[in-house]
Amino acid sequence: MAENMPEVIVESLASHAIAKAAQLVRTIVTDAVQQRKTCSIALAGGTTPHSLYKHLAGEAIRGEIPWSETDVFFGDERDVAHDDVASNYNMAQRTLLDYLPIPPDRIHPMPADAADLDAAAEEYEQLIRNRVPAGPGGLPCMDLILLGMGADGHTASLFPGTPEALNEGDKLILAHFVPVLGRSRMTFTFPLINAARNVLLFVLGQDKTETVAAALSGQAGARREIPAARIAPANGQFIVLLDGAAAQKLELPAE
Repeated sequence: MAENMPEVIVESLASHAIAKAAQLVRTIVTDAVQQRKTCSIALAGGTTPHSLYKHLAGEAIRGEIPWSETDVFFGDERDVAHDDVASNYNMAQRTLLDYLPIPPDRIHPMPADAADLDAAAEEYEQLIRNRVPAGPGGLPCMDLILLGMGADGHTASLFPGTPEALNEGDKLILAHFVPVLGRSRMTFTFPLINAARNVLLFVLGQDKTETVAAALSGQAGARREIPAARIAPANGQFIVLLDGAAAQKLELPAE
């Protein structure tokens, strides 16, 4: 993170951080539609976004966001069917997408259950290239990529100990075997993540405290050891949103 230091926002309570994340999503999506008549976002999987998606689906905020003009992609996916309980798409569908007026042809789940994962990754990359306009660097420039981070520092499905995935410089979507999980994942790569107009890294929980502090330290070893420390949008805004528990080791005042 040292190359492009993010804006770090700390909210004392997880509930406040969730509300702040929803506010940021609302602003980014609304501004994109007002400026470009369309918006492209990538949703994250895992446990942290679950409460955010339920918040976004709530009646109080749902009508304020121009979802019908939004294309929804996914930053990573497990190698399971879309109706599997472990599927990131399934989680997002149950908590958020089923409640939003998004045309079905604007929701794009990752085909991570395909027989040929490499071919499926290439197809998903081509879909993104076709649907998302290129930015200053010539790569698709998503309006918002929402990411989480595990206690081990992984983000999307870019894990420590997967150097080929972490160092991928050409492919935007990659299917790869993750040894620590013992199975394959499909994921955005850093070239696509760092081409985005906005990246929101949303982290909650005390189990992330040490990793958050290390990732934000700017130390040379962080980029080697912590995948999330490689997030550095070349021409975009990078926001790290934390609750007080995740930010305990940072010398930042909680809001």
